[in-house]
Amino acid sequence: MANRNEQAYLAPDMAQGTPERQRAIVDLLREGAVLGQNEVAAKLSESGFEVTQATVARDLEQIGAVKVKREGKLGYTLPEKLGDRNWPADRLQRIFVEWVQAVETSGNMVVVRTPPGSAHLVGLAVDQAKFPEVVGTIAGDDALFIAVRSGLPPEPLAQRLRALMGGA
Repeated sequence: MANRNEQAYLAPDMAQGTPERQRAIVDLLREGAVLGQNEVAAKLSESGFEVTQATVARDLEQIGAVKVKREGKLGYTLPEKLGDRNWPADRLQRIFVEWVQAVETSGNMVVVRTPPGSAHLVGLAVDQAKFPEVVGTIAGDDALFIAVRSGLPPEPLAQRLRALMGGA
């Protein structure tokens, strides 16, 4: 009986959340293989994630995975693996329109507000866009902190990010 209670107690701690699961998907896709949703779900299950087809589909969309056909096989890959189109910039625009609620500055930081649980998606898109003035990002649950290089004002970056979300 103690084992059953112990397992029930440990289960919530062992459950991985969306950020961890999405990082695992990115790692799978970075390995280079084009994977279908079923393959991604199977590999996640092998790694201990409990997923449904709908969860995998939503995660693939949120991380910006692109559906491609290679060697007759339809599956997903990361935009960075697709040649010269500026996928990170396209994805950044789409993510800012959909997920960003506000952009503010403080000191040498730009603070981006998102719905709860979404800051990591916006942070990944900002990191992939490789803005030269950005030193790094830190994502919380509903806020992304973007550190701007010393000596550079954060407001020009904040204005560009606001423009991405449809504001100026």
